[in-house]
Amino acid sequence: MILVEYKKALLKFALVETFSAGLELLGSEVKALRNKLGSLDGARVVVRGGEAFVVGMTIPPYQVANTSKTYDPERARRLLLTKKELTTLLTEEAKKGLTIIPLEVYSTGRLVKARIAIVRGKGKADRREDLKKRDASRETARVLKNR
Repeated sequence: MILVEYKKALLKFALVETFSAGLELLGSEVKALRNKLGSLDGARVVVRGGEAFVVGMTIPPYQVANTSKTYDPERARRLLLTKKELTTLLTEEAKKGLTIIPLEVYSTGRLVKARIAIVRGKGKADRREDLKKRDASRETARVLKNR
């Protein structure tokens, strides 16, 4: 079940490779995500010291009155990945023009995971071309449906 999604990711970026990673969260953050609170806009993945972190992901407090004063909604959250995946991310992050972003946060039973992707930014012309293709495919589907 998808909890939070970065909807504009496919419009802004071209996917190179995707991964699935566990998220290290507090209990109140899990409750907030299950209530569809949170945002991935502007979030990215940073690999430092042999670990990967999601930076810029916002999870507001579940209950504002019961939240500690030291809670930071935009703190860096650790991703749980294998060593092989971490080395892949580290080498791809070093390449020019590539970025790692979270696409969605989802739950599998009682676990909360993030789908992350290595992406390349699209230019304005590429975005327009994608929109034209999408509109054309919608139009053909509409025509075929009405036959």
